[in-house]
Amino acid sequence: MRQDQHKILDCTIRDGGLINNWDFSVEFVQDMYRGLSEAGVEYMEIGYKNSEKLLEGGNSGPWRFLNEDFLKDVITKKTDTKLSALVDIGRVDENDILPREQSLLDLIRVACYIKDLDKGLELVQKFHNMGYETSLNIMALSHVMENELIEGFEEINKSPVDVVYIVDSYGSMDYKDIDYLATKFQRLLPKKELGIHMHNNLQLAYSNTIIGASKGVTFLDSSVYGMGRAAGNCPTELLVSYLKNPRYDVRPVLGIIERHMLEMREKWMWGYLIPYMIVGSLDEHPRVAMAHLNSPEKDKFLGFYDKLTSPEVIPTPE
Repeated sequence: MRQDQHKILDCTIRDGGLINNWDFSVEFVQDMYRGLSEAGVEYMEIGYKNSEKLLEGGNSGPWRFLNEDFLKDVITKKTDTKLSALVDIGRVDENDILPREQSLLDLIRVACYIKDLDKGLELVQKFHNMGYETSLNIMALSHVMENELIEGFEEINKSPVDVVYIVDSYGSMDYKDIDYLATKFQRLLPKKELGIHMHNNLQLAYSNTIIGASKGVTFLDSSVYGMGRAAGNCPTELLVSYLKNPRYDVRPVLGIIERHMLEMREKWMWGYLIPYMIVGSLDEHPRVAMAHLNSPEKDKFLGFYDKLTSPEVIPTPE
């Protein structure tokens, strides 16, 4: 495994915002950028570039609807660590996106389900034309049929997209899945860089990520202290420590955790929790576990498991 081929993309602010409704202070995000820059992390995902006009924001913090003027007040000096943002199909107004030379963003990632691949690739083309690096994050791969994936690859190969992601949306994959998918993506998308985005429902996000790295996957998603939706992501501090690249230094990441993340972990729940384990093992969407953990029954694991695994009782006809 070449030491210099990997690029870490830390998505604490974007994915972690799904835990706390993007309630991050400007000071925290600034400290995160400084720390990741000192650690040698190549990309920091600073939020979503979705549109408030198309999506109810509620009390969401500003990192859900990134405004360029606001962003320039936050990041007053760019480092070698590039900035990325993610957009969802149907939730982004392309008119809100400035040409790259007028923006602090370097990479725009487009997330879509396989059924919306054509719309995702259309956005990729537009952002590419505006000068951005681009990625396509195909969500819920564990629920995608083989023929759908192969047909989709034919369209992806025609696209200018730079990076195509293997995304374990439900946190249900293991090493065999990663080995199989990485090999398939490499064979059918020979001219594209690959990325990997794992969730930690089964305590396998780190393992799956380094297996992807050993298979030649370039872009490795992570988050500091694993902070991400539901069970969270592969921890950045583990990746920085594991990848034996002299550019990486774990010490600044440990500083971020010490100054900020311990307190956050007391306030907001993420990481390996039994309801997340249950939905991961059943290949179910984590939203049902998140709802359970926000209910008075949050510690009733048996009832939650039985609810998801027992067939509905059909009344006997009279």
